[in-house]
Amino acid sequence: MIMNYIKHYPEITSLINGADHTDVKTVEGQVSLQQFIASMLSYYPWWIIFLYHVRAVFVRILGMRQPAMPDELPKLLPEDVPMTPGENATFFILRHTKEEEYWIAETPEEKHLRAYFGVVVEPVKDSLKRFHVVTIVHYKHWTGPVYFNTIRPFHHLVVRRMARAGVKL
Repeated sequence: MIMNYIKHYPEITSLINGADHTDVKTVEGQVSLQQFIASMLSYYPWWIIFLYHVRAVFVRILGMRQPAMPDELPKLLPEDVPMTPGENATFFILRHTKEEEYWIAETPEEKHLRAYFGVVVEPVKDSLKRFHVVTIVHYKHWTGPVYFNTIRPFHHLVVRRMARAGVKL
């Protein structure tokens, strides 16, 4: 059902075509797209920080690189969320956006995979919206599926919790 809604946007379906992994987490709320993204990208409970440190060890074992964890984690405001392709939101690079409809960003260039993170907004009624958080992964190297399939259970947990944080004011 959700994939039928996303298919309205060729910018997104072109990224999904040929993907090795695609998943969607959906939540409902009454916030703007920029507020949703700001709240999602500002969600840093202790256990996510812990998982990031565990990931750092795993990444080194696979011979991959990981950017250093910043000393101060950003708390974004809606006006901090970029709406111009090419601009950065935390470590994501915005690729495609349409006001109050969708926002698609890419992770920085990596040798093992190419990943996109996006949000598609579906109006429900009145001010209620359905936010579809999309993850799209393309493997580029043998380490891509090894890495992603190892972190996949944590990915689902983290993205689901981030989506819930996105609808809270």
